[in-house]
Amino acid sequence: MKKSVSIIGGGPAALLLAVFLDSQKFKVTIYEKNKALGRKFMVAGKGGFNLTHSEPIAELIARYTPPHFLQEALLNFDNQDFRNWIDTIGIPTYIGSSKRVYPESGIKPIAVLNAILAVLDKQGTDIQYNRIWTGWNSSHDLVFNTDTEIKSDYTIFALGGSSWKVTGSDGTWLDLFKTQGIDIAPFQASNCAYRVHWPEDFIMEHEGSPLKNVAISCLNKRQKGEAVITRFGLEGNAIYALSPQIREELENHQKSTIFLDLKPTLSFEDLHQKIKESTLKKTSEKLQKELKLSAAQIGLLKKYLSKETYLNPELLAQNIKKLRIEITGSALLNDAISTTGGVRLNAVDQNFQLKNLKNQYCIGEMLDWDAPTGGYLLQACFSMGVHLARHLNSIP
Repeated sequence: MKKSVSIIGGGPAALLLAVFLDSQKFKVTIYEKNKALGRKFMVAGKGGFNLTHSEPIAELIARYTPPHFLQEALLNFDNQDFRNWIDTIGIPTYIGSSKRVYPESGIKPIAVLNAILAVLDKQGTDIQYNRIWTGWNSSHDLVFNTDTEIKSDYTIFALGGSSWKVTGSDGTWLDLFKTQGIDIAPFQASNCAYRVHWPEDFIMEHEGSPLKNVAISCLNKRQKGEAVITRFGLEGNAIYALSPQIREELENHQKSTIFLDLKPTLSFEDLHQKIKESTLKKTSEKLQKELKLSAAQIGLLKKYLSKETYLNPELLAQNIKKLRIEITGSALLNDAISTTGGVRLNAVDQNFQLKNLKNQYCIGEMLDWDAPTGGYLLQACFSMGVHLARHLNSIP
């Protein structure tokens, strides 16, 4: 007789778990609160469906915070394994110029989701919609919509974090887990905009301007990429990747200091020489024509440096390489791309089983880990789902 597996939530971690579970061994049911699966998965596909990243596995693992927690899952089902698998269901992929992995041109996010759903349908996976999980009964069976009780051999929670609430990922489950004595951490925004109090005349002129090909540093981490100046502050991949470091400083000091390298392709010595030897008279012209800095980059230097520093070639070069900017806060949870917090990692074992609830597991963003954008978030969810499926398949 087949054992029953109840999966609560219909995001990427849940979908890959269901796909890789042995359908000859398990009767699998997905309980979804919405009218359709994969709503956050679909939102992630807007503007280009970045499925994973093509980095070598050692570099990929190092992108996660903390890296050791996901290492086994990522090694057992890595980015190339995912590409190989999704190709078998009719979704070929390619590596873009940023080394991110996308479905081949013309393949929409809905086509990717439908291809996965077709596999689940073939395997006989039962999908029940409009099922809102409301807790456990006294026997730790699942309760849905306050009055429907479900007994299951294995329960897997894939409830998501607390960003993009419109997709159903609202984090309201946190209090239910607290009642069971499960160690949880408050949700915090990650991969989000960070608040900078720009001078008003600066933001009037440069709001929406990109800072291309820069590097941003915070604490011991440096990230190359792009950022965008907004009225709220800064956003973009170069600063998203520093979320753990910025959060740490905000928690400890109520502010965070980042440093912009406006010309990471040139050393301080090269910059100093170019500025000093330029035949152009105006400093702004030297920066624009000799160093190819944008109007927004030059505007930053003018606003954050004294006149004496701006006109001193050596001090100017130092600040082009390391311009100090103060961050005073982060965007709201619902405006973040992802969140940290949720079930603390010490509450689950190496197979994501809750230590104080036997045969009940947590996967995906509801666990307290972090990753930058660029396909890392999805890859971790895919890998966790497959890792748990293989673990359950191996149980006698």
